[in-house]
Amino acid sequence: MRELTYAEALREGLRQAMTADSRVFMIGEDIGVYGGAFGVSAGLLQEFGAERIIDTPISEATIAGACIGAALTGMRPVGEIQFMDFVTLTMEQMVLQAAKVRFMFGGKASVPMVLRMPGGSGTGAAAQHSESLENWFVHVPGLKVVMPSNAYEAKGLLLAAIDDDNPVIFIEHKLLYKTKGDVPEEPYRIPLGQTRVAREGQHVTVVATSVMVSRALAAAEELAKEGIELEVVDPRTLSPLDDAPIIASVKKTGRALVVHEAVQMGGFGGEIVARIASSEAFDYLEAPVRRLAGLDIPIPYNRELEYHAVPQVESIVREARKLARGEY
Repeated sequence: MRELTYAEALREGLRQAMTADSRVFMIGEDIGVYGGAFGVSAGLLQEFGAERIIDTPISEATIAGACIGAALTGMRPVGEIQFMDFVTLTMEQMVLQAAKVRFMFGGKASVPMVLRMPGGSGTGAAAQHSESLENWFVHVPGLKVVMPSNAYEAKGLLLAAIDDDNPVIFIEHKLLYKTKGDVPEEPYRIPLGQTRVAREGQHVTVVATSVMVSRALAAAEELAKEGIELEVVDPRTLSPLDDAPIIASVKKTGRALVVHEAVQMGGFGGEIVARIASSEAFDYLEAPVRRLAGLDIPIPYNRELEYHAVPQVESIVREARKLARGEY
């Protein structure tokens, strides 16, 4: 199978969705001539024209509001927020409007839109361009939240998100755009709300999201040399969350480590820990469930400080080794 980068897989998914359905269009800052801040929409303006690849002023509120209005009238817009940090400027539109319309109108109206955004640290973009704010949206009923961890998942989840009749927050990690993976040429969908086991193991369950999945897999390779086998579980869709594979994995291993880049306070890991603790997996635990998350600080500009502000392969190795050896 051919390899594409994560960015190329997203572009192909967008191209296939727009080719198949004239209702699909893109709107965002610098997505046309410039091709997007991270090059995802490069070439699409020449292919589909300015009526379907719409450059906007620097106004995230405008992007979200235009998507909601278009979706309510039958279109299927894909908005792009240039950096996830600035999704904060869409909160009224997304939280008070998009998330609630279908419920308030008894299903007679829907908001089939996708709001794409690059999140996360690792590029030296400092505190205002490096945040991981996914749990703000996980907290809001009516919004779906998706975090693909590789190129294959990126294309399949994006096509499924565009098909969905609900507003979808689609979070792409900046460090993943240049990573490569096997991606089929034909259109395919990965259903939203289906957790996958990325690697099978027997000693410790590691539940990881986004770029932390690849780091967990790298940690698993390191620990396998010591005879410690990690099972890596990727929720893919944070809301709605399919927790059954997580519970089943913890029942098998008896130990769980939850890893995400967002700060620990109020982070997604707390929800996973609560789900495990309130399930039948609790009786199988041989150690406390552990969380490994970003430090409760803004992301520093200094590269060395930035590196140590979020989980890395070596910190996952360290925490998983302690769990496997019963050192807690």
